[in-house]
Amino acid sequence: MWFMGAILTTVCFGVNNAIFKWSTGKGYSKVLLQFFFYVTAFLLSLGYGMAAGGLKASFLSILLGAAIGILNANGNIQMSKAYEKGPASLTSPIISSNAVFPVLSAAIIFHEHISPMQWGGILIILSSVAAIQYTPVSGKGKSDYYAWIYRIVLAVLSFGTLGILMKLSSTMGISSISILVSMYGGGCIYLLIIILAGKERARQREMKLGAIIGLISIAGYSSYFFALKTGIASIVFPLISLNCLIVVFAGCILFKEKIRAYQLVGVLSAILGIVLIKI
Repeated sequence: MWFMGAILTTVCFGVNNAIFKWSTGKGYSKVLLQFFFYVTAFLLSLGYGMAAGGLKASFLSILLGAAIGILNANGNIQMSKAYEKGPASLTSPIISSNAVFPVLSAAIIFHEHISPMQWGGILIILSSVAAIQYTPVSGKGKSDYYAWIYRIVLAVLSFGTLGILMKLSSTMGISSISILVSMYGGGCIYLLIIILAGKERARQREMKLGAIIGLISIAGYSSYFFALKTGIASIVFPLISLNCLIVVFAGCILFKEKIRAYQLVGVLSAILGIVLIKI
C-alpha cells in the first residue's frame, strides 16, 4: 500500500507542478497563487483534524510543520521563476534530483536496509533525473541560463531539506494531520508577509486556481506521510521524484516542447528503476 501511496503523491505533485508552469505563462501571481493554495489546504486540514480528533499540537509539531511549509512554499516559488527562464521538460526533472538528499539521509542517518537490487533501481531513477541537461546559448539567453540555474539550485535545496524534515517527522511519532496543519499554517504566514511587503492585490483567478491546487496538495502530502511511515523512505523519495515525468509530457502536449532522444531514454530508464525497486 505504501508503494501506491508514493505513486499517488507522484501524480499529485506532477499535476500541481504542471499547473504552476501553465500559470506562469498566463501571468498569474506566483505568491498569491501559493497563498490561496495554502489557505485552502490549511482550512481543510484543520477542519478534518478537529472533526477526526487526531489533531495534537505541540511545540515540535508546529516547528517542524512550519519549517516544511515555508520550504515548500519557497521551493514552489523558485520553481515557478525557473519556469520563466527555461523549458518545463528540463526544469522539472533537474529539480527532482533533490531526492538525493533525503535518500542519503534515510540510508545513512536512519539506517534503513536496502537490497542491492533496490539500490540499483534507486540509482537508475536518480541518474535518469540528473542526466537531463540544458545547453546555454549566447547573448541574452545566456543571462537567462544563469538565472535559471540560480532558481533551480534554490528550489533543489528547499525541496531536499524538506524531504529530510518529512522523514524526521515520520520517525518521531507526530500525527500526520498535526504536521499538515502546522505546515499549511506556517506557509500561510510566510506568504502573507511576502504579499504585504510586495503590496500585491488579491484577484479572483488566483483564488480559484489556488483552491484547486490546495485540494490536490492535501491528497499528495497525506499520501506522502503514509508512504514514509509505512514504507522505505530511500525508495519513496526516488519514486516521488518521478513527478517530473508528468511535467515533461505536459510540456510536450500543452507547451509544445519537444522531447529529445536523451529525454526519452531517461523516461524509459526511470520506468526500469521503478520495476527494480518493486522487486
